[in-house]
Amino acid sequence: MVHTVPLIIFMDDVSGNISKQWNKHHAIYMSNANLPREMIEKEFFVRFVASSPHAPPMELMRAMKESICDAAESGVVAWDCKYNEEVMLIPYGLFVAGDNPMQAEECSHAGLNCNYFCRTCDVGGTKQHKESAAGYESIFVAGNLRTPEGTAQEIRRQFETAFKSGASTKLQNSVSTTGIRDSASSSILNTLIELGKKLRKRTTGSQALSETAIEATLQKEFEDLMKGKGLDDVINLLFGMEGLDIHMDTPTEILHTILLGVVKYFWGQTVFLLEKAKLLNVFQYRLESIDKDGLNAPCLNADYICHYKGGLIGKHFKSLAQVMPFIIHDLVPQTVLDAWTVIGELVVLIWHTEIVDTEVYLVSFYLWKLSPLTFVK
Repeated sequence: MVHTVPLIIFMDDVSGNISKQWNKHHAIYMSNANLPREMIEKEFFVRFVASSPHAPPMELMRAMKESICDAAESGVVAWDCKYNEEVMLIPYGLFVAGDNPMQAEECSHAGLNCNYFCRTCDVGGTKQHKESAAGYESIFVAGNLRTPEGTAQEIRRQFETAFKSGASTKLQNSVSTTGIRDSASSSILNTLIELGKKLRKRTTGSQALSETAIEATLQKEFEDLMKGKGLDDVINLLFGMEGLDIHMDTPTEILHTILLGVVKYFWGQTVFLLEKAKLLNVFQYRLESIDKDGLNAPCLNADYICHYKGGLIGKHFKSLAQVMPFIIHDLVPQTVLDAWTVIGELVVLIWHTEIVDTEVYLVSFYLWKLSPLTFVK
């Protein structure tokens, strides 16, 4: 019997360990996506793969990819204790988890602060465009999907640019207009650009080199840096990983994007309105008295939340998002109340801890997308 084993691959930077308070390093973990949700959340089923305070993230990912590909090619023989027979396991990467900056690096993307901020599609534009009415509206419409082949092709064009005059400015424009920046090969690219600047720099009493001679020197340096490898061997190795589309298979990390993003900043604005109207004490009394039985993970210590309102964490925001409309319905403007209603619906849909009927859940989600303010479950 042959079984395929989908793997959830997680990588993130870790700030400390047991012996030191600050010792930044990167770590990779894996989980078996075949396991039930109750099991996959347990620490026992999260397997450590690699860690290093020195190796860059994409070097660790390179080793991870090679390990999975080797295991998939030869297969892993194991014993099935249920059926009392040998089985062969074929692992493959299902998706790559992590926070937004790490996933952007894994996609050879410049991150959320660039003009084209999405690692999945090409939505975005210049600051002026996004601040216009049409540009702002376009942000909420999906753009053309990015592909590993297209991203790799753009990285190759950036290397071609590195041999030309004015490469530094041209490369900045390329990143600005595409959002693509490959950290795996950036050291080679930057070395070529800096060498090109030195070769083109005019010095007193020396003859300027011709463009042909400069490009020949840069080509020689490039070949030395490559050490006999092809360009595809040094750029992002996740582009060529079988069964994995890195742009599509880096699902949005909802903790930082939703709870510590939208909810956190909307909470800050709401607290500002309550304090300005001198209604924060009313909010605290209502939060203290609200029924928490309907929450499967309540974390609503009213005294703590109101005292440390600027230092809350994800679990607080998850609970607050579900009860805010019932507490602030007559304390804030209607637009703010409508926004909290939408946020509450969104949080419940994202952190749906148990789906009894998949078909009903999918239909409910579709109807919510059509009209989030009017849809009633």
